[in-house]
Amino acid sequence: MNLIIVESPTKARTLSRFLDKDYSVEATMGHIKDLPKSKLGVDIEKDFEPDYLLIEKRKKEIQKIKSASKKANLIFLASDPDREGEAIAAHVKEEIGNGKTRRIVFHEISKEAVFEAIKNPRDINSDLVNAQIARRVLDRLVGYKLSPLLWKKVRRGLSAGRVQSVAVRLIVEREREIENFTPEEYWEIAAELAKSGDKKTFIASLTKIKDKKAEVKNKNEADDIVKDLSGADYKVEDVSTREIRNNPYPPFTTSTMTQSASRLFGWSSKKTMSVAQKLYEEGLITYHRTDSTNLSRSAVQKARSLIQKEFGAKYLPQKERVYKTKSKSAQEAHEAIRVVDPFLKEPETKGRFANDSLKLYKLIWKRFLACQMSEALYDRKTIIVSAFSKYTLKASGQTMKFDGWTTLYASIKDSSESVIYLPEVKKGEILDFIKIHKEQRFTQPPPRFNEASLIKTLEQLGIGRPSTYAPTISTILFRNYVEKDEGKFVPTAIGTAVNDFLVKNFPEVFDYGFTAEMEENLDKIAEGNSQWKITIKKFWDPFANKLEVIEQKAERVKIETEKLGKKCPECKTGELVIRTGRFGKFISCSRFPDCKYTEKYEQKLKMKCPECKKGEVVIKKTKKGRKFFGCSRYPDCTWASWTDPRKK
Repeated sequence: MNLIIVESPTKARTLSRFLDKDYSVEATMGHIKDLPKSKLGVDIEKDFEPDYLLIEKRKKEIQKIKSASKKANLIFLASDPDREGEAIAAHVKEEIGNGKTRRIVFHEISKEAVFEAIKNPRDINSDLVNAQIARRVLDRLVGYKLSPLLWKKVRRGLSAGRVQSVAVRLIVEREREIENFTPEEYWEIAAELAKSGDKKTFIASLTKIKDKKAEVKNKNEADDIVKDLSGADYKVEDVSTREIRNNPYPPFTTSTMTQSASRLFGWSSKKTMSVAQKLYEEGLITYHRTDSTNLSRSAVQKARSLIQKEFGAKYLPQKERVYKTKSKSAQEAHEAIRVVDPFLKEPETKGRFANDSLKLYKLIWKRFLACQMSEALYDRKTIIVSAFSKYTLKASGQTMKFDGWTTLYASIKDSSESVIYLPEVKKGEILDFIKIHKEQRFTQPPPRFNEASLIKTLEQLGIGRPSTYAPTISTILFRNYVEKDEGKFVPTAIGTAVNDFLVKNFPEVFDYGFTAEMEENLDKIAEGNSQWKITIKKFWDPFANKLEVIEQKAERVKIETEKLGKKCPECKTGELVIRTGRFGKFISCSRFPDCKYTEKYEQKLKMKCPECKKGEVVIKKTKKGRKFFGCSRYPDCTWASWTDPRKK
């Protein structure tokens, strides 16, 4: 009997479907060892030696595994194919104390992949384990040493994290950009024209005035131009048509999958990763924590076979499409996220998240198939029109010649440019003038981050890795450093205060470039090109010195509060203000701690309750922190909804 050890019961059940009686499978239920919660757990004096302890609630699983291992001929450690999985395998081997253990790795839970892995076992990769230890030790040092400082200088109960604090910094700095933004007026002017004798019209936008870019900054300028153009003759100066080739998107990585699910389904990164985890453990998709766009040869061949069968030869390019990963840190041994069996269009999904599992599966299926299909072809037509030899106007549009990969991905792909009607005209032809369109506009501030754009920015900056995006976002929301307003991140007063304190006093540690460089250093450890203890020491020595200085010299931070313009009903002297605590926002007296009056805070949406028409819609939270909408007149009105009524 051979024993295979994985992390989750679902993964174990999936393996058991195709393993014969010569194999048994046990699950660790995740990590079995971790640093202690009650203390630092890192011996700085002994070269940063971590004090890993067996997790109390995993002892039952370990006893079961130990018992099964005694009866096994061979023990295969089959935890996930990343640093965390390698660390789990190493810890299991330590606990078993058995020379019969071998490490196996597969990126999809299929019979073919698993038995191929069993044929090619290896030893534990100590470099990957060391990289995981380095990240854990580094994050523990930052968190456990900075948090007490925040308690003294900002407020009790706060905590800091190496990557999460940088994410908060991005959100705070974007909010300040928005607050400091000064809108600038500009006008868009276009002529509605028609080919002589044609009932159909088209729009040509003003692009140049006297061969210079048209910049119309106020109404007076706009009125003068409109006056000119209203009495002008419009002559075709040039007509050009060129073919546009639109290549398909590459297959999903963790980042692009979470971004697409956020944009298309409105899902949080945490939800996307939870659903993907289920699909992976059910053997339906490949490993979902990856920054590689690499695809296995056999998977591509299956996809090409299906494309040929379902769509025909013209949708199949002559050569396989190969995608190069842009990320410098991506591990090409990993694969992109794809379905295991392209011929399975709609698997039977069970359980609480069955519908969500099917939605994400179909999205991954379409993305994978589309990435191997022929490009879409368009004819892009441009008409250049002159008026008074002073004004230049341009009309552009495109018509599809061949839909290619968009025949599969059309309903969910980004719209690059809508198809616009343009007449058949010749150079020198005079066009009929219909009317002028003018519109006042103002420049817009940069948008607030949503989950998709924040993950994209973190990835572009080289901060974080596939396994850290969702936990980072969940943490900054849980700690009330940021909150969501219609899906966009807004920093709270406490988040802004913590950010300003950290950036002012530890500018190097929370610098974007430094954080990205540290990620690269962790990658070097994983590749065997650097020693983890040396990397940690280079960080720790200046950081520890800075901690001492800041603790002595830094002033206590005052957290800004939002005033409600009402007197405290208890002391009659202080004003009611909105504060942020461990469990979110609440209302208290500005004279705290002299006056300890508090009341519940409910955010109102400036719309009447759809049921009673008297109360206002307010945002509430369940005990577990899930947001829902209710009536301010509760319990007199019991209307409640999980869905935002503003979106109906």
